[in-house]
Amino acid sequence: MALDRVANLLGTLSLVITDSTMDAIGEHAERSPSDAAALSAMLNFLPRPSVDRLRQVLGLTPSGTVRLVDRLEAAGLVRRGAGADGRSTSVVLTAAGRRAACRVGEARAAVLEASLQVLSDSERGQLDALLAKVLVGRMRGPGAVRWMCRLCDMQACGRDDGRCPVAQAARGHQAPFAPPGSGSAPAAGEPSH
Repeated sequence: MALDRVANLLGTLSLVITDSTMDAIGEHAERSPSDAAALSAMLNFLPRPSVDRLRQVLGLTPSGTVRLVDRLEAAGLVRRGAGADGRSTSVVLTAAGRRAACRVGEARAAVLEASLQVLSDSERGQLDALLAKVLVGRMRGPGAVRWMCRLCDMQACGRDDGRCPVAQAARGHQAPFAPPGSGSAPAAGEPSH
């Protein structure tokens, strides 16, 4: 399948921004990509996940998730607690973990803002609408792993104000939303994947 110019440019931009974000998170927040995503998710929308829910959000294996939690706990960034059903374990950010998660968000924000500096306000508005449409087209349903919102700043996307395009699309579909190769829409209140 041959790529057209727009698809190729999008792929290149995605790679540049991902590389820059991961470098900034490593340098300024001193975190690996998985650690950063876990901290960010727990700060923004996953306040007391079970280890299994954290695994699903991050797309790690069960043993990889346990090692991640062990690492974060040893660093004083999270603590384990009893899970909701007595059989599971929950993970909670400590005060140091919240500060580390904020540094992750700040490093990510700096890269993204620097990437958009070349655009006028009008161009940013146009890009906003286009990105929203592309993100909605990439939605996946319940059971998906490596959630698209795992590094998202929920205030910036406007989720609490009803402005997140993915959350809006998920709520607006009575029948399951299923782009090719995905599942159905998440339940109301659950971050979209």
